[in-house]
Amino acid sequence: MPETKVGVITHYFGKIGVAVVKATDGTIAVGDKIHIKGHTTDHTQIVESLQIEHSPVNQIEIGQESGMKVSARVHEHDEVFKVTD
Repeated sequence: MPETKVGVITHYFGKIGVAVVKATDGTIAVGDKIHIKGHTTDHTQIVESLQIEHSPVNQIEIGQESGMKVSARVHEHDEVFKVTD
């Protein structure tokens, strides 16, 4: 399946399983299938929710940062790719 880089992880809150993702190369929307890759990270999931300043949003644009619930541990500087079928 083709993948396109759309962002990078800038922070991870382990206790609540939330990553801060910055859209650097494309948009990220609720419902997108993403693949998070890093030195020790290799995780694929569907984006279930995005929040900016504790307010839910459906999509973030290039340059925006958002909190995103993740189902596996991720790390700062991990790259986020959008998976397309």
